[in-house]
Amino acid sequence: MYSAVEGARVPIRMWTDPQSVDEAAMRQLHNVANLPWVHGLAVMPDVHYGKGATVGSVIAMRDAVSPAAVGVDIGCGMSAVRTSLYAKDLPDDLGALRRRIEAAVPVGFGMHRTPVNPARVHGVGGWDAFWKSFDELHPGVQSMRDRARAQIGSLGGGNHFIEVCLEQGGDSGRVWLMLHSGSRGIGNELAKRHMSIARDLPHNADLPDPDLAVFVAGTPEMAAYRRDLFWAQDYAARNRATMVSLVKQALADTVPGVRFDDAISCHHNYVAEEHYDGVDLLVTRKGAIRAGSGDLGIIPGSMGTGSYIVRGLGNESSFESASHGAGRRMSRNKAKKMFTAADLAEQTSGVECRKDSGVVDEIPAAYKDIESVIAAQTDLVSVVAHLKQVVCVKG
Repeated sequence: MYSAVEGARVPIRMWTDPQSVDEAAMRQLHNVANLPWVHGLAVMPDVHYGKGATVGSVIAMRDAVSPAAVGVDIGCGMSAVRTSLYAKDLPDDLGALRRRIEAAVPVGFGMHRTPVNPARVHGVGGWDAFWKSFDELHPGVQSMRDRARAQIGSLGGGNHFIEVCLEQGGDSGRVWLMLHSGSRGIGNELAKRHMSIARDLPHNADLPDPDLAVFVAGTPEMAAYRRDLFWAQDYAARNRATMVSLVKQALADTVPGVRFDDAISCHHNYVAEEHYDGVDLLVTRKGAIRAGSGDLGIIPGSMGTGSYIVRGLGNESSFESASHGAGRRMSRNKAKKMFTAADLAEQTSGVECRKDSGVVDEIPAAYKDIESVIAAQTDLVSVVAHLKQVVCVKG
């Protein structure tokens, strides 16, 4: 159940102890809750301070949307696929499997030398129409078409990952594939351009935080942002679907005969048009997944802990939402200062992954406890499967 924090235009519904939220994040939440367009605000148990708006927040607005609240990785999210394999079927050398995945999917700033053939991407059509609509995007990104094509099916860096996981409990030892990525360079560029436009609009002049600048319905700026936003969300989904195809092939090349279930996929940085309290709303989930009744979702932990496949319970108090992960408990800079590569190696023992200083900021100790995060939202989701990674690919 949630705690309601008063003192703003709308109550802040929090699925965590308000006293556990740091001052900067609470200030962000109050600023959002005081915006004149806000209908409601829900806060997930993985909440922490973020650029623009608080990570782990669900912002429901009437006739308005804040591009900075969505963030620069438009459409970032997760995909997961259950396989027919069990732990005993995996090769003894998981390092070789990791290297095969890394060879198939560019990471960091990398991209494919030639775009991935869309025919390889199961269940996703409309590619010609999708790329034709690129011409309608913001003029400032038109030079990025070739790069955007080459980055479809690439991971990126930061907290993005590809994992091979083993199910715990129920179907113990069943192998899953899981990945986390978004809209890559094109989504970032679109977001930054629209955030800049929003900050200069007169109706945003007196906001307590310029990062909360909004577009309002019925304006050309709103129409342009919605067009680019929904295109970038589609790009992110296609990017993940392409990576799923490439990772499935990498596993099939390693273990011939493997079969795959349909993929589970969900955004966690996005905007959706939804209806609550008898009102049509624009719902921004910044580090939150949709958890409508029966919706399957993915809530990952850190690279050394585990993840959960969940089913939504349709709780309208949270605008049918749930957390998007464990959530950071310290900044990347603080983690780099506090921990070493040796600490990372210790905390990721048993996981085939990078253990060097370049990913120390992703150390498990920099994240909240995923078990506690799941326990705090039993009225939002039910657990379908608990997974533990044995291979983790990072950018």
